[in-house]
Order: sequence, then C-alpha cells, then structure tokens
Amino acid sequence: MSVRVQAWGIIAAVLAETDPSGAAVRQRLSNSLDENPGVPERALLEYLLETRRSDANTVETLETAREMRLTPAALPPKLAEQIDAIRSMSRISALLENQMLMTAFQPIYGLGDKNVVGVEALSRFVSDDGAAAELWFAEAAAVGLGANLEFSALGSAAAAARDLPPHLFVSLNISPTSCLDPRLPELFEHIDLPINRIVLELTETIPDEEYAQFIAAINPLRDQGLRIAVDDTHSGAGALSRMVHLRPDFLKVGRDVIGDVDNDGLQRALTACLVDFSQQIGTTLVAEGIETVGELKVLTELGIDAGQGYLLGRPSVRPKDWVSWNTRLDADGLNRQLVGPDQATLNPQGNDAP
Repeated sequence: MSVRVQAWGIIAAVLAETDPSGAAVRQRLSNSLDENPGVPERALLEYLLETRRSDANTVETLETAREMRLTPAALPPKLAEQIDAIRSMSRISALLENQMLMTAFQPIYGLGDKNVVGVEALSRFVSDDGAAAELWFAEAAAVGLGANLEFSALGSAAAAARDLPPHLFVSLNISPTSCLDPRLPELFEHIDLPINRIVLELTETIPDEEYAQFIAAINPLRDQGLRIAVDDTHSGAGALSRMVHLRPDFLKVGRDVIGDVDNDGLQRALTACLVDFSQQIGTTLVAEGIETVGELKVLTELGIDAGQGYLLGRPSVRPKDWVSWNTRLDADGLNRQLVGPDQATLNPQGNDAP
C-alpha cells in the first residue's frame, strides 16, 4: 500500500468518527486537508504539528498519547489508534528527513583462506528511545513507510561502503516486497557502489502470490551482476524446491543449524547435508553466528564456504575497523586470545572455550 493511500485511509477513518469529544480533532484535520489539497500525507503531518502546538487540553501532545493510556470516555479507541498511526508516520518521516540512521558493517570471512570476502550492512538508528532497528522497520511498515525506510538504509549503506576495501561484496538487507518497488533499479543507477559488489539479503519469506513478480523484477538486475542471499528460515513453503528454482548466490544458515556443531553429532550431520546441497545447486553457504573456535574449526572442516559472527568480528560503524579486515584470520590466535595461553596448550581444539 502506498503512503498516499495509507494517508487517505487514516484521514477517512478520523473524519468518519461522530463522537462529540473528537470534534476539535476532526476540524483541525479537515482544515489541514483544505490547506494541502491532493497531498494527504502532508496534511497529516501539518495536522500533527498543529496538534502538538495547540491541543494540550485534549491529548496534550500526540507524542505522549500512548503513555496517557486514554480511556474510551476521553478518546474513542478507534480514533486513538488512528492518532497513534499518525504519530508513527511523523516519527518515521522525521527520521527519514533528518537522516537519523547510520550503517554498521560486520565482516564475512571465507573459511577456506581465512580472509574477509564481504560484509553485511546493519542499520543503526539515532533516536532518544534507543529502539532496536527491527522495531523501527516494523513501525515503518505498519504505516506504509517500510519501503521508504529500507531505501534510505540502502542509500546510507552504499555511501558508507566507499570506505570499505574495494574487493569486498556488500550484503544489504531488504524485504522481498521492496524488491518489487521501481525505485530499486533506480537506486543502483544513483549510488557509487557497483552492482556487482551488491548482495541483496532477503529479510522475509517471498509470498507465494508475489513469487513470479519477484523473479521477473530481480532477474534483470541479476543479469547486471546483482547477487541474492536468502536465510534458511526465510525460504517459505516447499523450501528446497523453491531454493533450487531461485538459485540464490548465498544461502545463510544460523545457530539453529551450526550451534554446538563441534559437540553435537546431529548438528554436524545436518550441516554436512547443507554443504552437499549448496554445492549441488552452486550456492555459497554462509554460517551466521559463529561463537567459538571449536565451531569455526569444524565448520571449516565440513566445507562451509564463509562465516560471520561475534568470534570473527562484531558489527562496527568505524572505518578504521573496516580497514583492519584485510588481515588474515588466525584461528589458533583466536583460541589463545579467548582461553589464555595455558588452557590453549592443554586444549588445542578450543572445545571448552567459554
């Protein structure tokens, strides 16, 4: 749903209320709509700003409406929900306008040669409430601004990537629905990051009804060098057959697969099956969430192509950290650093590392 359609829906719901207690609210919104003909999203924002300045008697300000826990007698529940949606639109719009987000990168190592081959871009938001990134994206999606926020994050990551070593690929998180947005190919035309360095990492399952559209939209970009990554938990119904048809460039598996792989025989067997499957379909297998040296060594022995996790490198917003990722990974050195020289000598495999 577009921002404009969403705005009209909110306006219509607010103006349709008949409760006398909301008459002043409805009149202010109507006045804002008259002052911004044909631009309902601007009318909502103008209305919000005016409400913040003058509506202290009704709800004090829309910023504190949620905390007030208004009862139906003070404000109809449906109207309270609409006001809360308007408040969210204002928060997200302000974030976008003021560019209140930055990018952290986490290194992805090739486990064969122990060198960094790419990074995953992770959004970090500058906000007073300290809300996690996923909450910002969820709130934006709820009010029809999800794609706007995703594209802002993509642009921020592409700009930050100028300070990365030029041989690294850059994995950018995006929802499958946003891949259908016509702004996506336009974005690649206006950023400095070459498309053959970009990996789009899908954050959600591709809805069955959108699958054909997704393939049609993404294939022309893949022909230009764009690559696709999917998470093992986001492959949807008919996971393996869908994976064969999509042929992603990267398949990412998390701790539900690789956790404790050095001690659990079933985990090891499952990982070995995924290694064989990824090789059969020509996909690079990436292990996420590597936390111990023991896991790292077994995953390397099993033939996992690449890995990331706190053991290998935490997300960082500092370019000086990104430059250091040219250094080759030393698994034995990591083991000594984690458990101390005495324990490392007694336990060279690192299986008992904390």
